[in-house]
Amino acid sequence: MTGLSFSSRIRRASRTVLIALAAACSLGGTALLAGCGQQEPPFQNLDITGNTQFGRDFSLPDANGQMRSLADYKGKAVVLVFGYTHCPDVCPTTMAELSEALQQLGPADAKRVQVLFVTVDPARDTPAVLSQYAAAFNPTFGGLRPANDAQLAQVTKDFHIYYKKVPGDTPGDYTMDHTAASYVFDTTGKLRLFVRDGQGATPWVHDLKLLLD
Repeated sequence: MTGLSFSSRIRRASRTVLIALAAACSLGGTALLAGCGQQEPPFQNLDITGNTQFGRDFSLPDANGQMRSLADYKGKAVVLVFGYTHCPDVCPTTMAELSEALQQLGPADAKRVQVLFVTVDPARDTPAVLSQYAAAFNPTFGGLRPANDAQLAQVTKDFHIYYKKVPGDTPGDYTMDHTAASYVFDTTGKLRLFVRDGQGATPWVHDLKLLLD
């Protein structure tokens, strides 16, 4: 990845995951095709319903140290956004798009969506920093912070999230290459969508409305 801009590097990581998903859809047979956008509803993002290659749940501490899983958000569509608070462009853009999407959904539907920002840089993203970052985009947004390397390794493995520390000029001045993507669970806790970054609020609104119907 030498010579590529930060945005290019993380978008390349996202494309790698997307290519793998496309291959799974083409080779996985009829049952898997049913979960790869081949049946209604017509999502604008990649439908991964029924794809068993991805995590079906998570168990991570929130910014207050309380362990969270899908069961805590029963009845809500849950959006997992992987990133870090020092991310210069992609992460804040995605969070801003989600904030705009919830505004367009309206108060009633917005209350049925839970956005969770999962940091891949827990060393710098302390609970206080993570909480403030998520809430800056929308007061309902929450943060999840792996408490140790094992938890970080597990959740990123489960959801096929690439991450790598890229040293800067000083020890504390570094960036994190990471997969620029989000995952969406429906209101029953089933994993439904893989969402690439930079698509704007419209696809979010469209697909969340389908999941909330």
